[in-house]
Amino acid sequence: MKKRLFAIMLCVALTSGCVYAESAVSTESTESTESNSDADSTESAVDIDSTVRTESVESTEGIEGDESAENAESTGSMQAEKEDGRETIGIISAMDTELKLLLENAQIDHVDHIGNRDYYVGELCGVPVVLLRLGIGKVNAASGTATLLDRYDVSEVVFTGVAGAVSDETEVLDIVVATDLLQHDYGVISNDGFVWTGAQLETDAVYLCDEELVEMAWESAVEVLGEDHVFTGTVVSGDQFVSSEAYVKKLQDDFDAMACEMEGAAVAIVCSEYGVPFVVIRSMSDKADGKAVKTYENFMDTAADHSSNIVMNMLQHMHDEGAETEGN
Repeated sequence: MKKRLFAIMLCVALTSGCVYAESAVSTESTESTESNSDADSTESAVDIDSTVRTESVESTEGIEGDESAENAESTGSMQAEKEDGRETIGIISAMDTELKLLLENAQIDHVDHIGNRDYYVGELCGVPVVLLRLGIGKVNAASGTATLLDRYDVSEVVFTGVAGAVSDETEVLDIVVATDLLQHDYGVISNDGFVWTGAQLETDAVYLCDEELVEMAWESAVEVLGEDHVFTGTVVSGDQFVSSEAYVKKLQDDFDAMACEMEGAAVAIVCSEYGVPFVVIRSMSDKADGKAVKTYENFMDTAADHSSNIVMNMLQHMHDEGAETEGN
């Protein structure tokens, strides 16, 4: 017992940085039963502490292992670029009806729920995609697009949906492929009325769509609907559903706008910040005039499907070009 107590005291002393050898040597073998009991208690405490520490380490390792597995699984689900090197396209819209046909034709591998949005990861027309419904308005559009570009390795973004026709050339169910976008409601409201101040923004007021994507979207739209129904030009965004001939005239005069909607410019701003090429495809559901609400209700679904069919035609061309490149 004397040797055991010595070992215990020596370990404790070494831990504290001092060795009390004298005290250990002077301990007599005739120590009282109470002293022996104390030593046994000390030994038990050391054993218990060692056991607790071992169990704690094992438990921590188990938790860390679970967390690592979860993080690895999460990272894997967020990785949008396929192992075979194919690039992933982000396809976004504002409303369910604008995404419905695309989801019906897609092969979804999994769905990531981030915030209050679902990100559908899979393939469409043989092309890796992430499909996303943003919600209506510029704030929703910016938030969802930022998450898409932050979490997924998408190479390009295609926005698909409906809009109000502004140009006198365009009619309901025509297509406008945006060449550039801006916010028509950015400005100052005073007693003299509203003054647009977008030109005073520290960043660009006008955001340009990728030229190659614009050309591809235009060609795909022509194939689907015919050249007489496809236009390119400026699309303006604001947090209002426009149903006013007077305001349509203002959008024509101030911006030479072809169409108006509620999300495109916000998507363009975020994509520009991330350096990701983008294009906005809009199918006209109404004329943004005094009858716009009724016209929108009657043609919204058909207009949305037109835009979706154009997107699928684009993706099919991408897939075919990719296959041809691999073949060569």
